[in-house]
Amino acid sequence: MGAPTLAIHPGALGDVLLAVPALRALRAGSGAIMLAAQPRLGALLAALGVVDDHVAFDALGLDALFVDEATARPRLPDLARLVCWFGARDPVFVRRLNGLIPGAVVAPPAGHDRPVWEHLLATVGAPPGQWCDPIAAPAALRALRPEPADIGPPPWLLVHPGAGSPAKCWPAEAFARVVTTVAARARMNVLVHQGPADTAAAAALRRHLGAGVVWLVDPPLPALAAALSRAHAYLGNDSGVSHLAAALGVPALVLFDAPHLAWRPWWAGARVRTVTLAHAMEGEVDAVIGELLGMLR
Repeated sequence: MGAPTLAIHPGALGDVLLAVPALRALRAGSGAIMLAAQPRLGALLAALGVVDDHVAFDALGLDALFVDEATARPRLPDLARLVCWFGARDPVFVRRLNGLIPGAVVAPPAGHDRPVWEHLLATVGAPPGQWCDPIAAPAALRALRPEPADIGPPPWLLVHPGAGSPAKCWPAEAFARVVTTVAARARMNVLVHQGPADTAAAAALRRHLGAGVVWLVDPPLPALAAALSRAHAYLGNDSGVSHLAAALGVPALVLFDAPHLAWRPWWAGARVRTVTLAHAMEGEVDAVIGELLGMLR
């Protein structure tokens, strides 16, 4: 195998997953793809078969390129091509990177005029293709059993009440009403995911739900992907976990506020609904219940 294309994306889980269509297009046109990202995110995309290899973003030493007179050089592997979704606002970085890797693509930041994933796909000059099919989780990943033993038999409704920012979280009382109603009507067991940033949102939901649901707390990322891949439905806020559910082809309903719709998932089968995040609106709660039940018919 020849030198790979290096794609650089230091963002969080949701931001990196929005680049999956672009990574697929790069791989189809260039062969092997290496992703420079947060280590656990690079490992996940390699395990899912989206990229061939990964390297820690911090290991590249790219900070050296932000100083014009610096003598230090970044630690880049042998490359066939480089696409960087980082640093475009700094002209020194752009010039120095292009001096080291002629023809490197330093993509501009996304705007609000189109979905972010479309912007990322356009930055690599992607031809038409099936870039937005859901990811088929490999058998080895699906075989992981992260869920507690007492979850009960399928079907499962997997819920993620948190997000990277509290401002993106739908109120706990709204989540609780949806979860209890849908679980009862569809006869589903409920698994609630709580990640490291979800302490407050999870605590509020616990107060409203009480007993009767199973909690998946801080699982490793591959284990979370395994649980998502076996869920029959998913409900969550605008978060990396929601993007992972959608990327895996889970029947997902993701709750957004209107200003952030450009960050919607790329899989067309994922449903997006705009809601009021500041407080629970009865009509919106009823609409979410109806849409989830409709997805399960």
